[in-house]
Amino acid sequence: MSVRRVVTVGAALVAASLALAGCGQAPEGGDDGAQAEVCARMVTNSGGLEDRSFNQSSWEGLQQAEEEYGIEAEALVSTAETDLEPNVQQAVDSGCELIVTVGYELAQATLDQAEANPDLAFAIVDEVVEAENVKPVVFDTAQASFLAGYLAAGVSKTGMVATFGGGNQPPVTLFMDGFVDGVAQYNEVHGTQVRALGWDKEAQDGAFTGDFEDVNKGKVLTEGFIDQGADVILPVAGQVGEGAAAAALERGATSIIWVDSDGYDTLPEQYRAVLLTSVLKNTQQAMVEIVGDVVDDSFTNEPYIGTLENGGVEIAPYHDLESLVPPELQGEIEGVRQSIIAGELVVESPSTP
Repeated sequence: MSVRRVVTVGAALVAASLALAGCGQAPEGGDDGAQAEVCARMVTNSGGLEDRSFNQSSWEGLQQAEEEYGIEAEALVSTAETDLEPNVQQAVDSGCELIVTVGYELAQATLDQAEANPDLAFAIVDEVVEAENVKPVVFDTAQASFLAGYLAAGVSKTGMVATFGGGNQPPVTLFMDGFVDGVAQYNEVHGTQVRALGWDKEAQDGAFTGDFEDVNKGKVLTEGFIDQGADVILPVAGQVGEGAAAAALERGATSIIWVDSDGYDTLPEQYRAVLLTSVLKNTQQAMVEIVGDVVDDSFTNEPYIGTLENGGVEIAPYHDLESLVPPELQGEIEGVRQSIIAGELVVESPSTP
């Protein structure tokens, strides 16, 4: 069974109020002079800044926070594993009050620096680090991918859908758990037998490419699913998912569900023809809220957990493929959404944050 790694620190205790040290490079903008002194540094994982995923969306959130709070933000881009620790060190050395790191690759470096710098505020996206001055930013994507699975089963013409991941990690398998459960819910409601390939929730094992960057691996794996009859496919593999979109476009009669951001906006335009929807993480909202807490001196290590209820997760509009989704099915999906928000339908996963 795959479980979320939790990195902990017991010795580091942060003062009740995080010191606002001020950054020399801060801009003159903002409504409040004190706010203009606050700055943030974000360290990407090895996927880079324009990953069409949570590096990109986290940075977009910090850019929104720049406009809203008059802070100064800068991204330190990691292009290889060897960049990770030095970039976190550089972020800390900047003197900024808020350090944002993205992804599990940065968990240990975040922990080490948080322990060494208890007066700074840290936030880590898509991973849990337990420390007095680290706020995990995580998302219950199973809730939104449950809707995507219900949708996939409802629009499938072959009675076969599929999903695959970049690696067997909780932030990945959480999507896959929700997706196959959504398919199962559709089958229960309609008495159908739509099959979901690529993931066995009970065994917590399935189809993985082994990385998040090799687009060709995603294409090859998707072609195999299409050969088996799958006509809706959910890749949870960062940039690798673009290979799935390429295969769907070439083969025809297959649609893709993107993850993290709205693929309609972030993928090359030609893939809009095969994009059914996207399972969204509203990382931007989380970043703006966290910056506001630092500015207001109210930052805590309480995790930010994105849900359907707080708007932290959602599915995107159907855009150009809305004609594939009958009004009756759209109504059913809205009913499922409201049942999850009300707690009447509980989406469960070993990786639930």
